[in-house]
Amino acid sequence: MSANNTGLPGGVAVSHLSVYDWPAADGACGGTPHMHLACSEAYVVTGGRGTVQTLTASGYEETPLQAGTVAWFTPGTIHRLVNEGDLRITVLMQNSGLPEAGDAVLTLPPEYLTDPETYARATAIPADAPEAEQERVARARRDLALEGYRALCAAEGPQALAEFHRAAAALVRPRIAEWRERWRQGAEASAAATGVQLDSLERGEFPHLADAVVRSELPAAHGKFGMCGRLDVYGN
Repeated sequence: MSANNTGLPGGVAVSHLSVYDWPAADGACGGTPHMHLACSEAYVVTGGRGTVQTLTASGYEETPLQAGTVAWFTPGTIHRLVNEGDLRITVLMQNSGLPEAGDAVLTLPPEYLTDPETYARATAIPADAPEAEQERVARARRDLALEGYRALCAAEGPQALAEFHRAAAALVRPRIAEWRERWRQGAEASAAATGVQLDSLERGEFPHLADAVVRSELPAAHGKFGMCGRLDVYGN
């Protein structure tokens, strides 16, 4: 096992996010509400202002965002970013960027959550389509997810949220083996490497220090249509 992790520290990943300024039916501008099932996520706000709305089994909350704010949440947190003026965020993602590589279920109405094929037809943005068409699809799926999100927020009792959790877990189940491999190669390998290093240092040995390296990377893509806004993404 290598004593050095070749990815970002701890097996995290980053992207730069410019939150959508598209107005929704409730008058708020922003992104698509969704939930991650196996990853925590953090926001480092680099500019502008806004709010992240969250819904969990503990209830609904709003967290103000402004330059300098760091906010984070665990799996199972439904979150919606609201842009109140040029909101820009550096997003830190657990498990080598898995939140942008599959670990996300949008809060679509229940009839779109019945199986992976139905869900994919409602959420996929065609990569080879003109930008204007990609924007239309991204905005349409945002609005559809807001329908389901408003119903979840308005529901009395835990049943509606529990049903969404059940449907979301069923949707992602076929991809768990793929996710597990990403975790093994990233976060698990990084933690294991630290264990090897600590064992060596405890013995008075330090071979990993001679293997020190410096790496840097520019975004692999700019302005990608994401769930919450336009993304500059990295390959890490």
